[in-house]
Amino acid sequence: MVRPAGARKFSWAVALAAAALFAQDTALSAQDPVFRADVSLVRVDAQVTRAHEIVEGLQKDDFLILDNGKPQSILYCTQDEEPLDLLLLFDTSGSMLPSMRRLAASAHTALSELRKGDRVAVANFNTAASLIAPFNGDLQEAEEAVGRIVDVRFGGGTHILKAVEDGAKYFAQHGDPHRRHAILIFTDNFGQSSASEKDVVRRMWESDVLLCGLIVRTGEAGSFPGMASEDMLGAAQKTGGETVNANDPGHTFREMLRRMRKRYSIYYAMPPDKPGAARQVTVELAAGAKSRYPNAEVLARKGYLIPKAR
Repeated sequence: MVRPAGARKFSWAVALAAAALFAQDTALSAQDPVFRADVSLVRVDAQVTRAHEIVEGLQKDDFLILDNGKPQSILYCTQDEEPLDLLLLFDTSGSMLPSMRRLAASAHTALSELRKGDRVAVANFNTAASLIAPFNGDLQEAEEAVGRIVDVRFGGGTHILKAVEDGAKYFAQHGDPHRRHAILIFTDNFGQSSASEKDVVRRMWESDVLLCGLIVRTGEAGSFPGMASEDMLGAAQKTGGETVNANDPGHTFREMLRRMRKRYSIYYAMPPDKPGAARQVTVELAAGAKSRYPNAEVLARKGYLIPKAR
Protein backbone atom coordinates (compact mmCIF):
# COMPACT_ATOMS: atom_id res chain seq x y z
CA MET A 1 0.00 0.00 0.00
CA VAL A 2 1.66 3.23 -1.10
CA ARG A 3 1.06 6.34 0.94
CA PRO A 4 2.58 9.26 -1.03
CA ALA A 5 3.01 12.37 1.07
CA GLY A 6 0.54 15.12 0.36
CA ALA A 7 -2.03 12.72 -1.08
CA ARG A 8 -3.90 12.40 2.20
CA LYS A 9 -3.83 13.50 5.80
CA PHE A 10 -1.37 11.24 7.63
CA SER A 11 -2.71 8.99 10.36
CA TRP A 12 -0.90 9.13 13.68
CA ALA A 13 0.84 5.86 12.86
CA VAL A 14 2.20 7.20 9.57
CA ALA A 15 3.21 10.44 11.24
CA LEU A 16 5.21 8.51 13.82
CA ALA A 17 6.91 6.55 11.07
CA ALA A 18 7.81 9.70 9.14
CA ALA A 19 9.08 11.39 12.27
CA ALA A 20 11.26 8.37 13.04
CA LEU A 21 12.74 8.53 9.55
CA PHE A 22 13.86 12.11 9.85
CA ALA A 23 14.91 11.97 13.51
CA GLN A 24 18.01 10.14 12.32
CA ASP A 25 19.25 13.21 10.45
CA THR A 26 17.71 16.10 12.34
CA ALA A 27 18.62 17.48 15.78
CA LEU A 28 15.33 17.86 17.61
CA SER A 29 14.67 19.70 20.83
CA ALA A 30 11.69 19.13 23.09
CA GLN A 31 10.68 22.79 22.61
CA ASP A 32 11.07 22.89 18.84
CA PRO A 33 9.98 19.61 17.21
CA VAL A 34 10.53 19.20 13.49
CA PHE A 35 8.17 17.14 11.35
CA ARG A 36 8.60 16.43 7.63
CA ALA A 37 5.33 15.43 5.99
CA ASP A 38 6.77 15.22 2.46
CA VAL A 39 8.23 11.73 2.88
CA SER A 40 6.64 8.95 0.83
CA LEU A 41 6.02 5.70 2.63
CA VAL A 42 5.16 2.21 1.52
CA ARG A 43 2.63 0.31 3.60
CA VAL A 44 2.41 -3.44 3.30
CA ASP A 45 -0.38 -5.37 5.03
CA ALA A 46 0.69 -8.82 6.21
CA GLN A 47 -1.21 -11.76 7.63
CA VAL A 48 0.74 -14.16 9.85
CA THR A 49 -0.72 -17.56 10.69
CA ARG A 50 0.48 -20.75 12.34
CA ALA A 51 -1.56 -23.93 12.04
CA HIS A 52 -4.29 -21.74 10.49
CA GLU A 53 -4.48 -19.51 13.58
CA ILE A 54 -3.64 -15.79 13.55
CA VAL A 55 -0.31 -14.89 15.20
CA GLU A 56 -0.76 -11.72 17.22
CA GLY A 57 1.55 -9.37 19.10
CA LEU A 58 4.44 -9.16 16.61
CA GLN A 59 6.60 -6.01 16.47
CA LYS A 60 8.55 -4.36 13.67
CA ASP A 61 11.75 -6.24 14.57
CA ASP A 62 9.89 -9.50 13.96
CA PHE A 63 9.63 -8.78 10.22
CA LEU A 64 12.08 -8.66 7.33
CA ILE A 65 11.11 -6.74 4.17
CA LEU A 66 12.96 -6.82 0.85
CA ASP A 67 12.13 -4.20 -1.79
CA ASN A 68 13.53 -5.20 -5.19
CA GLY A 69 15.74 -7.60 -3.26
CA LYS A 70 17.18 -5.04 -0.83
CA PRO A 71 16.43 -5.12 2.93
CA GLN A 72 14.42 -2.15 4.18
CA SER A 73 14.41 -0.39 7.54
CA ILE A 74 10.92 -0.85 9.00
CA LEU A 75 9.74 2.41 10.54
CA TYR A 76 6.50 1.30 12.12
CA CYS A 77 4.36 -1.81 12.53
CA THR A 78 0.87 -2.09 13.98
CA GLN A 79 -1.94 -4.63 14.18
CA ASP A 80 -4.59 -2.01 14.90
CA GLU A 81 -7.94 -2.78 13.29
CA GLU A 82 -8.26 -0.10 10.62
CA PRO A 83 -11.59 0.83 9.01
CA LEU A 84 -12.31 -1.29 5.97
CA ASP A 85 -13.64 -0.55 2.50
CA LEU A 86 -14.91 -3.95 1.39
CA LEU A 87 -16.35 -4.94 -1.99
CA LEU A 88 -18.32 -8.19 -1.88
CA LEU A 89 -18.23 -9.68 -5.38
CA PHE A 90 -20.63 -12.57 -6.05
CA ASP A 91 -20.36 -15.02 -8.94
CA THR A 92 -23.89 -15.37 -10.36
CA SER A 93 -23.13 -17.82 -13.13
CA GLY A 94 -25.69 -20.62 -13.39
CA SER A 95 -24.02 -23.17 -11.09
CA MET A 96 -23.79 -20.80 -8.12
CA LEU A 97 -27.45 -20.28 -7.14
CA PRO A 98 -27.67 -22.92 -4.35
CA SER A 99 -24.49 -21.61 -2.71
CA MET A 100 -25.65 -18.01 -2.97
CA ARG A 101 -28.87 -18.93 -1.16
CA ARG A 102 -26.83 -20.31 1.74
CA LEU A 103 -24.63 -17.21 1.79
CA ALA A 104 -27.59 -14.84 1.75
CA ALA A 105 -29.17 -16.71 4.64
CA SER A 106 -25.98 -16.35 6.71
CA ALA A 107 -25.27 -12.69 5.87
CA HIS A 108 -26.38 -11.35 9.26
CA THR A 109 -23.95 -13.55 11.19
CA ALA A 110 -21.07 -13.02 8.76
CA LEU A 111 -21.38 -9.24 8.53
CA SER A 112 -21.49 -8.93 12.32
CA GLU A 113 -17.70 -9.14 12.11
CA LEU A 114 -17.66 -5.67 10.55
CA ARG A 115 -17.36 -2.56 12.71
CA LYS A 116 -18.69 0.97 12.83
CA GLY A 117 -16.67 2.98 10.32
CA ASP A 118 -16.42 0.14 7.79
CA ARG A 119 -18.04 0.55 4.37
CA VAL A 120 -19.40 -2.24 2.18
CA ALA A 121 -20.28 -2.34 -1.51
CA VAL A 122 -21.98 -5.31 -3.20
CA ALA A 123 -21.66 -6.43 -6.83
CA ASN A 124 -22.32 -9.52 -8.90
CA PHE A 125 -20.81 -10.88 -12.10
CA ASN A 126 -21.04 -13.54 -14.75
CA THR A 127 -19.71 -12.33 -18.12
CA ALA A 128 -20.10 -8.74 -16.90
CA ALA A 129 -20.05 -7.14 -13.45
CA SER A 130 -22.91 -5.08 -12.05
CA LEU A 131 -22.99 -2.92 -8.93
CA ILE A 132 -25.90 -3.82 -6.63
CA ALA A 133 -25.08 -1.36 -3.82
CA PRO A 134 -22.32 1.31 -3.64
CA PHE A 135 -20.06 1.83 -0.62
CA ASN A 136 -22.20 2.44 2.43
CA GLY A 137 -21.39 2.63 6.13
CA ASP A 138 -24.85 1.33 7.08
CA LEU A 139 -24.16 -2.35 7.69
CA GLN A 140 -27.88 -3.16 7.85
CA GLU A 141 -28.21 -1.92 4.26
CA ALA A 142 -25.18 -4.00 3.29
CA GLU A 143 -26.86 -7.08 4.74
CA GLU A 144 -30.03 -6.33 2.78
CA ALA A 145 -28.00 -5.89 -0.41
CA VAL A 146 -26.39 -9.31 0.08
CA GLY A 147 -29.88 -10.75 0.56
CA ARG A 148 -30.89 -9.40 -2.84
CA ILE A 149 -28.23 -11.52 -4.55
CA VAL A 150 -30.69 -14.42 -4.85
CA ASP A 151 -33.03 -12.18 -6.85
CA VAL A 152 -30.41 -11.57 -9.55
CA ARG A 153 -30.78 -13.57 -12.73
CA PHE A 154 -28.25 -16.43 -12.59
CA GLY A 155 -26.67 -17.82 -15.73
CA GLY A 156 -24.06 -17.23 -18.39
CA GLY A 157 -20.30 -17.58 -18.27
CA THR A 158 -17.81 -16.64 -15.57
CA HIS A 159 -15.36 -13.82 -16.27
CA ILE A 160 -13.49 -13.79 -12.98
CA LEU A 161 -10.44 -11.64 -13.70
CA LYS A 162 -12.43 -9.04 -15.63
CA ALA A 163 -14.78 -8.70 -12.66
CA VAL A 164 -11.82 -8.30 -10.29
CA GLU A 165 -10.32 -5.66 -12.59
CA ASP A 166 -13.64 -3.79 -12.64
CA GLY A 167 -13.63 -3.95 -8.84
CA ALA A 168 -10.15 -2.41 -8.72
CA LYS A 169 -11.35 0.40 -11.00
CA TYR A 170 -14.27 1.00 -8.63
CA PHE A 171 -11.82 1.38 -5.76
CA ALA A 172 -9.74 3.83 -7.79
CA GLN A 173 -12.81 6.05 -8.13
CA HIS A 174 -14.59 5.52 -4.82
CA GLY A 175 -12.19 3.95 -2.31
CA ASP A 176 -11.33 5.98 0.79
CA PRO A 177 -7.52 6.32 1.17
CA HIS A 178 -7.93 6.32 4.97
CA ARG A 179 -9.22 2.75 4.91
CA ARG A 180 -7.86 -0.69 4.12
CA HIS A 181 -9.14 -1.87 0.72
CA ALA A 182 -10.30 -5.43 0.02
CA ILE A 183 -12.34 -7.43 -2.47
CA LEU A 184 -13.90 -10.64 -1.20
CA ILE A 185 -15.07 -12.76 -4.11
CA PHE A 186 -17.48 -15.70 -3.88
CA THR A 187 -17.02 -18.04 -6.82
CA ASP A 188 -16.69 -21.65 -7.93
CA ASN A 189 -13.40 -20.45 -9.50
CA PHE A 190 -14.14 -22.01 -12.89
CA GLY A 191 -13.96 -19.19 -15.41
CA GLN A 192 -13.35 -18.38 -19.04
CA SER A 193 -10.41 -16.26 -20.17
CA SER A 194 -11.39 -12.62 -19.79
CA ALA A 195 -8.32 -10.54 -18.81
CA SER A 196 -4.56 -10.70 -18.40
CA GLU A 197 -3.61 -11.69 -14.84
CA LYS A 198 -0.53 -9.47 -15.05
CA ASP A 199 -2.64 -6.45 -16.01
CA VAL A 200 -5.21 -7.20 -13.33
CA VAL A 201 -2.55 -7.49 -10.62
CA ARG A 202 -0.99 -4.22 -11.73
CA ARG A 203 -4.41 -2.56 -11.48
CA MET A 204 -4.89 -4.06 -8.00
CA TRP A 205 -1.49 -2.76 -6.86
CA GLU A 206 -2.28 0.65 -8.29
CA SER A 207 -5.65 0.80 -6.51
CA ASP A 208 -4.16 -0.70 -3.35
CA VAL A 209 -6.59 -3.63 -3.08
CA LEU A 210 -6.30 -6.98 -1.33
CA LEU A 211 -8.08 -9.86 -3.12
CA CYS A 212 -9.44 -12.75 -1.06
CA GLY A 213 -11.72 -15.54 -2.19
CA LEU A 214 -14.25 -18.03 -0.88
CA ILE A 215 -14.26 -20.88 -3.37
CA VAL A 216 -17.50 -22.83 -3.41
CA ARG A 217 -17.23 -26.16 -5.19
CA THR A 218 -20.37 -26.86 -7.18
CA GLY A 219 -19.21 -29.91 -9.14
CA GLU A 220 -19.70 -28.09 -12.44
CA ALA A 221 -16.83 -26.69 -14.47
CA GLY A 222 -17.54 -23.31 -15.95
CA SER A 223 -15.27 -23.41 -19.00
CA PHE A 224 -16.87 -23.64 -22.40
CA PRO A 225 -15.41 -26.03 -25.01
CA GLY A 226 -12.57 -24.47 -26.94
CA MET A 227 -12.10 -21.60 -24.47
CA ALA A 228 -9.14 -21.06 -22.18
CA SER A 229 -9.95 -21.27 -18.47
CA GLU A 230 -8.97 -18.87 -15.70
CA ASP A 231 -9.18 -18.62 -11.93
CA MET A 232 -8.40 -16.02 -9.29
CA LEU A 233 -5.69 -17.86 -7.34
CA GLY A 234 -2.65 -16.17 -8.90
CA ALA A 235 -4.08 -12.67 -8.61
CA ALA A 236 -5.04 -13.24 -4.99
CA GLN A 237 -1.58 -14.54 -4.12
CA LYS A 238 0.16 -11.55 -5.69
CA THR A 239 -1.97 -9.09 -3.71
CA GLY A 240 -1.31 -10.97 -0.47
CA GLY A 241 -4.80 -12.42 -0.37
CA GLU A 242 -6.09 -15.67 1.01
CA THR A 243 -8.33 -18.18 -0.74
CA VAL A 244 -10.35 -20.80 1.11
CA ASN A 245 -12.51 -23.70 -0.02
CA ALA A 246 -15.82 -22.82 1.60
CA ASN A 247 -17.86 -25.96 2.24
CA ASP A 248 -19.65 -23.94 4.92
CA PRO A 249 -19.72 -20.56 3.16
CA GLY A 250 -21.52 -18.67 5.93
CA HIS A 251 -19.01 -19.57 8.67
CA THR A 252 -16.04 -19.10 6.34
CA PHE A 253 -17.41 -15.71 5.23
CA ARG A 254 -17.25 -14.39 8.80
CA GLU A 255 -13.83 -15.92 9.50
CA MET A 256 -12.38 -14.33 6.37
CA LEU A 257 -13.57 -10.89 7.50
CA ARG A 258 -11.99 -11.45 10.92
CA ARG A 259 -8.65 -12.38 9.36
CA MET A 260 -8.70 -9.29 7.14
CA ARG A 261 -9.02 -7.15 10.26
CA LYS A 262 -6.09 -8.85 12.02
CA ARG A 263 -3.44 -8.01 9.43
CA TYR A 264 -0.29 -6.13 10.36
CA SER A 265 0.42 -2.78 8.68
CA ILE A 266 4.15 -2.36 8.07
CA TYR A 267 5.67 0.96 6.95
CA TYR A 268 9.02 1.78 5.35
CA ALA A 269 10.46 4.62 3.27
CA MET A 270 9.75 4.37 -0.45
CA PRO A 271 12.95 3.85 -2.47
CA PRO A 272 13.52 6.30 -5.33
CA ASP A 273 12.24 5.15 -8.71
CA LYS A 274 10.40 6.55 -11.71
CA PRO A 275 6.63 7.18 -11.39
CA GLY A 276 4.55 4.18 -12.39
CA ALA A 277 7.41 1.71 -11.93
CA ALA A 278 6.49 -1.68 -10.45
CA ARG A 279 8.60 -2.81 -7.51
CA GLN A 280 8.77 -6.28 -5.98
CA VAL A 281 8.23 -6.85 -2.25
CA THR A 282 9.03 -9.86 -0.07
CA VAL A 283 7.84 -10.03 3.55
CA GLU A 284 9.20 -12.69 5.90
CA LEU A 285 9.52 -13.24 9.61
CA ALA A 286 12.91 -12.32 11.03
CA ALA A 287 15.06 -15.06 12.55
CA GLY A 288 13.88 -14.48 16.12
CA ALA A 289 10.22 -14.63 15.18
CA LYS A 290 10.80 -17.75 13.07
CA SER A 291 12.29 -19.50 16.09
CA ARG A 292 9.30 -18.54 18.26
CA TYR A 293 6.75 -19.43 15.59
CA PRO A 294 8.17 -22.30 13.50
CA ASN A 295 6.19 -23.10 10.37
CA ALA A 296 4.35 -19.76 10.52
CA GLU A 297 3.14 -18.48 7.15
CA VAL A 298 3.16 -14.86 5.98
CA LEU A 299 0.78 -13.51 3.34
CA ALA A 300 1.59 -10.09 1.92
CA ARG A 301 1.44 -8.32 -1.40
CA LYS A 302 4.24 -9.12 -3.83
CA GLY A 303 4.69 -5.61 -5.18
CA TYR A 304 3.41 -2.07 -5.61
CA LEU A 305 3.61 0.82 -8.07
CA ILE A 306 5.51 4.06 -7.54
CA PRO A 307 2.78 6.75 -7.49
CA LYS A 308 2.47 8.97 -10.52
CA ALA A 309 2.65 12.72 -10.07
CA ARG A 310 -0.72 14.37 -9.48
